[in-house]
Amino acid sequence: MAGHSKWSQIKRKKGANDQKRGQIFSKLSKEITVAAKLGGGDPELNPRLRQAISAAKAESMPNDNIDRAIKKGTGELEGAAAYEEGAYEAYGPDGIALLIETLTDNKNRTAAEIRAILTKNNGNLGAPGSVSWMFHRKAYFYLPGATEDQALEATLEAGAEEIQPDGSGVELYAPADAFDRVLKALAAAEIKMEDEKISSFPENTTDLEVERAQKVLHLIELLEDHEDVQNVYHNLNLSDSLLASLEA
Repeated sequence: MAGHSKWSQIKRKKGANDQKRGQIFSKLSKEITVAAKLGGGDPELNPRLRQAISAAKAESMPNDNIDRAIKKGTGELEGAAAYEEGAYEAYGPDGIALLIETLTDNKNRTAAEIRAILTKNNGNLGAPGSVSWMFHRKAYFYLPGATEDQALEATLEAGAEEIQPDGSGVELYAPADAFDRVLKALAAAEIKMEDEKISSFPENTTDLEVERAQKVLHLIELLEDHEDVQNVYHNLNLSDSLLASLEA
């Protein structure tokens, strides 16, 4: 799971242009609206909404956009589509496992378009259960400038399971249900957080040569660019050499 923070930073740089930014905001708004519709508009009482707002703020999404998305979900504003959640299990080039999460108002259209993207890029859909077993939901935090000892002291009792230094800070992992406890522990210790979320991580990763790995990441990028795709999880090892090639 190492390299997750650097991969997130690279994706943010790639998403800096106006078109990409608008696409990111649209997906974040959709998630906020669905979270508010399902669990109410109070983030203190709705963990999914709280996480969605945190993700939106990490992308510098304006507060007005966040408030508008919440009100659409709670019915205070019109314009909220009837979105359905979906998950597709697939394989990319070299058998890399892909777990694709969607929010859509037309599941048939989304399924057909995802299948087409996979087929054109040496991938294919898998049977239900073929990929999902490889992934586990975890709370994830990136703490820039923090040391392993600082992170451990602040969060061990809150449920932290794994802490990985990366030279610039630490990546911290905990069970998904410990997200709020760890978040509050870090805030109480006044440790800066750059990224905090509940995400899916592979049990094991697969190494590929850089050129072959780049083909997998190209497919992931195409899937992530689809308007109905919220998240794409994979089991490709984000090696230092691969990440360096993406920054070049």
